[in-house]
This record gives sequence, structure tokens and C-alpha cells, in this order.
Amino acid sequence: MIAKDPVGELDPQFSGDDATPTAWSEGRELLERAELYWLSTVRPDGRPHVTPLISVWLDDRLYFCTGDSERKAKNLASNPRCVITTGCNGIQDGLDLVIEGEARPIHDGATLQKVADTYESKYGKAWRFTVRDGIFHGEDGNAAVVYVLIPTTAFGFGKGKSFSQTRWRF
Repeated sequence: MIAKDPVGELDPQFSGDDATPTAWSEGRELLERAELYWLSTVRPDGRPHVTPLISVWLDDRLYFCTGDSERKAKNLASNPRCVITTGCNGIQDGLDLVIEGEARPIHDGATLQKVADTYESKYGKAWRFTVRDGIFHGEDGNAAVVYVLIPTTAFGFGKGKSFSQTRWRF
């Protein structure tokens, strides 16, 4: 877990004159409640790959899952550096987030169970997972590896009366 909240630094080049840094508590709240996230990875040949997914923010980390044969899993196996974004689709208000870090598979049963419980609590029974052999097993029989993204840097793009760009370093 993050020992204390990172301090936001406002980038004046991309912020309105009356803008103030967004508090990390606002960014964290968005990460907790967002329903859809976008994962950006790099293919082994250097081409980008972007895909939507669901995720949960738990203990100052983002967790997501995917089948081990899916493109994003293959990309992360060769290069764990990635970006996850979330936010809103409007330009007049809201906050968009960009979270940078490295995604690593996790296999610890206790952590996986906590993540599985959080998925079900957030997304409902359709996203109920059983933890077995260090991975998630869905009711449909599919298995998924769970990844944790520990943030290194995050950016918040505030929109509305005054646009702002805040950077947080972890």
C-alpha cells in the first residue's frame, strides 16, 4: 500500500490560469468507481495494443485479469510496462486518469480471493470467480491470470471551468 497520498504537481503549460492540482483522493475515488478501463501494452514487435477491460482498485493498486493466451497477456510477458486509463467521454467536465506502471501476474491465494470478492462486489454475480491453482476460474469454465499494476506515475486531466493537468509520483 502507498504509505501516504502522493502530492499532485500542476503542469502550468497544460492548465488554465486559475487551475489547482487535483487531489489524489479524487483520482483514487475515480479509480474505485470507474466501470471501464483501457489497457495499453506493447506487442513484441513494438506496435501498440489497446483494449478495454474491467478492473478493481484495491490497496493502492489496480487489478485486472485476462486469459493467458490473450494478446495483452502475451504483451505483458515480454514487456510488463503498461498504461491503464479511465475517465469520462466528455470534454466539458470530469476527470480522466492515466496510470503508468508495470503489471505483474499474482498467484497468492489470499490476495486473489480479496480481489475476486472485490470484483463481485463491484460488478455483480456475473463476475464471480473461484480462486484455484493461483488463478481465477469463472463460472463459464474459463480461467484467467490476475495482474497487479502498481502505479509509478499518474496523470489527472481535469475538465470544466478550468482545465488542469496534475501529475502524481508514487
